[in-house]
Amino acid sequence: MLQNVCKIAGRARSSGVPARFASVWAKVEKGPEDPILGVTVAFNKDTHADKINLGVGAYRDDNNKPFVLDCVRKAEQKIFEAKVDHEYTPIGGSAAFNKLAQSLVFGEESAAVKAKRIVTVQAISGTGALRVGADFMKRFVDVPLGPNGKKVVYVPQPTWGNHIPIYQDAGMDVKFYKYYNDKTCGLDFEGMANDLKTIPSQSIVLLHACAHNPTGVDPSPEQWKAISAICKEKGHFLFVDLAYQGFASGDPERDALAVRLLVQDGHNIGVSQSFAKNFGLYGERIGALSFVTASAEEAERVESQLKILIRPMYSNPPVYGARVVSEILASKELTSLWRTEVKVMADRIIDMRSSLRSLLKEFGSKRDWSHITNQIGMFCYSGMKPEEVDALARDHHVYLTRNGRISVAGITSKNVKHLAKSMVDVTKGL
Repeated sequence: MLQNVCKIAGRARSSGVPARFASVWAKVEKGPEDPILGVTVAFNKDTHADKINLGVGAYRDDNNKPFVLDCVRKAEQKIFEAKVDHEYTPIGGSAAFNKLAQSLVFGEESAAVKAKRIVTVQAISGTGALRVGADFMKRFVDVPLGPNGKKVVYVPQPTWGNHIPIYQDAGMDVKFYKYYNDKTCGLDFEGMANDLKTIPSQSIVLLHACAHNPTGVDPSPEQWKAISAICKEKGHFLFVDLAYQGFASGDPERDALAVRLLVQDGHNIGVSQSFAKNFGLYGERIGALSFVTASAEEAERVESQLKILIRPMYSNPPVYGARVVSEILASKELTSLWRTEVKVMADRIIDMRSSLRSLLKEFGSKRDWSHITNQIGMFCYSGMKPEEVDALARDHHVYLTRNGRISVAGITSKNVKHLAKSMVDVTKGL
C-alpha cells in the first residue's frame, strides 16, 4: 500500500499538481449578494446623468453628499488637542461613554438609572449590540423552546433584514408577528396585538423603538401603552432596537418614548443603541447594549457575564467613536449643537417626504400616497410592487430595493421632481 501511495504522489509531482488532491474550500458555495449592495452595483454601472440611488441607508445632505456634523468636528479637534493615547478600552468599553449613552436613552431622571439597575456596555454599533444581546439572551433568558429545541425570538413582519441572521447565527429560531398592513401602508395594530397575545407566554419579542426599518411605520403613544400592557400580562421579555434616536423626529426624548414607557411600566428590557445615523458616525461602529435588571446587585452579575461573553468574541471595543460621542454628550455646548444638527437632518427627511407626496399629486397620480408623510425616519415603504421598482430602474434610472423601500435620504430638492414623475409613470393606471 505504501508503494502505491508513493507512486500516486510521484505522478502528482511530475504533473505539476500538488500532492493534496482537493482544496479544503472546494465545497464552499458562492453566497447571494446583499440586496442593498446589488442596488448600489446597478446604480454605479448606470451612466445616466439623472440616476438616483434610493437604496443606501446613510444620510445625505441636499447635495447628496455625506454630512459630517459640526459637533463631531469640534469634538475631534478637542480629542486631537488632548494628545490622547491609544491604550485598550476595558472589556465593557469606555465607562464615561456607557454612562452618557445610558442617560441619553433612559433619561437622566430615570429611577432605574438612579438605582443603578441598568447595566450598559459599549458595543460595535447597533449590529454588535444586537449580536451580543442575542448571545446573552440565548444563555440566560428562560423562554419556551421551539420544536427543534431552540429558543425563539419574535420579530415584526417585516423587519430589518440583518435581524434574522443575527439571531439565527446566535443559535436562535426567528418567528414573526404581524406588523405592517399592505393595504394601508400603515401599522396592522390589531394583528400585532393579537399575535402578541397568542404567542407563548414569556417569549422574547424584538421591538423597533422608532423609525421602524424598513417601513417607517411606528405605533402611536397610545398603542405603545397597549403593547406594554399586553406584553406585561403575557410575561414577554422585550428587546428594543433603537437605531435612530433623534434622527427620526428631531427630538431625542420623543424617539426614546417607547423605551422609557416600557421601563416605567416595570419591564426589565434589553436595548441596543446605534450612534451611526444620529451622530453620522457610520464608519466608527459605535453603539451600546443595555439590560434593565431588578437591582444594583443583579446588574453587577449581568455585567460580569456580558464581559465573559465579549472577551473571546472581540476582547474589547474600539475607542475612537466612544471618545467622540462622550466629548459631545459631556459638553452642554456640544450637546446643544448636536440636538440642533440632528433636528436639521430629521427635518430635511420630513421635508423631502412632503415634497414627494405633493409632487405625486401635482403630476396626476391617483394613488393615495398619504403613507409617505405618515411614516417617519430614513425609510419609506412606498407600496410599489417589484415590477414597478424594476421599471423605475429600467426606464427612469431610479434604484431601490425590490420591496419598494425608499431611502428618503437619497431624495434631494434637485431630484425629487424626477423621482415623482418616474413614480407616477410606473404606477399609472394601477
